[in-house]
Amino acid sequence: MNTQNQFNWRCKHTWKRSAKNTMWCLIGCSIGDFGTILFFQLTQIPWPVLAIMTLAIINGLITSIILETVILMRQQFKFKEAFKVAIGMSFISMISMEAAMNLTDYFLTGGAMLTWWVIPIMLFVGFITPWPYNYWRLKKFGHACH
Repeated sequence: MNTQNQFNWRCKHTWKRSAKNTMWCLIGCSIGDFGTILFFQLTQIPWPVLAIMTLAIINGLITSIILETVILMRQQFKFKEAFKVAIGMSFISMISMEAAMNLTDYFLTGGAMLTWWVIPIMLFVGFITPWPYNYWRLKKFGHACH
């Protein structure tokens, strides 16, 4: 049998749960990413756009891992286990989210530039990009639709 034909992309429960997980990841990534870009925008330190965006991506990954680790620890995970889960289950999602957000920023503003109109677009693209992957991961690891 072809397992691809058996995979169910129509489970509302899993879409809702994966949306919640994706939102937490987006919040974590955005804190580090936007904070870094805003810092350089306000201080006007003359760094190249690519360097600022690279640092923003790294900081976004770090803050997302920290936030997800804390959330898991509040769910009674030990630190080491929470950290492993945060990195293992979410890292590909975080990288795709960060890449999507920063590419959107680059194409719309020239990069490393936060404006009132680009932030919602960056957040939307950052959410939509990893959401199907997060759904797939939930399904792959046996989370059923109840």
